[in-house]
Amino acid sequence: MEKFTKSLKYCAIGAFGLVLCSFCTFNILADEALYLEKKLTEHYDISQEGPGILSYELQVTNSGFCRYKRHYADGKTDYFSFNTVKFKRMDYSGTNKRGRLFLYTIKDDVIVQTFNDNKGDIDSMATYLSIPLKDIRSADLADLTEKFRQLHLKLQSAQ
Repeated sequence: MEKFTKSLKYCAIGAFGLVLCSFCTFNILADEALYLEKKLTEHYDISQEGPGILSYELQVTNSGFCRYKRHYADGKTDYFSFNTVKFKRMDYSGTNKRGRLFLYTIKDDVIVQTFNDNKGDIDSMATYLSIPLKDIRSADLADLTEKFRQLHLKLQSAQ
């Protein structure tokens, strides 16, 4: 019976250690996701989207999803989303004053949904997500690239 009790203690300690390790990974991913969301929101340029945009939402979750939503004055909503496990590369077109960030995926992995459009609700897939940015330095772009790459690799290794 004593041998069984020792084995039970070892299993309980091991399980507790695994639980603690999973929270450590979760926090690392949460930090990277929060950094990406903060940088993208900080440099977002709504003026490039035209006068019909009322608001937008940019979100990078700790589970690896990058979400971008645009709300128009006429009620239309565009929604874009992809999992960073499918992240391939990032490009930037423009100057440090204003430009567009292109986040490319491996295949058609970007979910594109349009709601309340004159043509009806539309669901499709794309190979990239485009986000308008302003006042961004090359060092910030390098940091974004590295954080997306790190998040991609960590999520890929967790699967």
